[in-house]
Amino acid sequence: MLGEIFGPDLLIVVIVIAVVIFGGAAIPKLARSLGSAKTEFEKGIKTGAAASDADADKSGTDESSSKS
Repeated sequence: MLGEIFGPDLLIVVIVIAVVIFGGAAIPKLARSLGSAKTEFEKGIKTGAAASDADADKSGTDESSSKS
């Protein structure tokens, strides 16, 4: 059902409307800012995962040393 609603013809209409609203020169700037936002988001995810893993490793060694 979603494939019928969000088909290639709707994508073309959205692109044309975006060019009309933002202008041709603003589209590359918008795409660049979206790309850098995506990069920063992924970097934050990796940093959070690394911190979570480090916390899990730290708490795992603390628990094993306190049980001995």
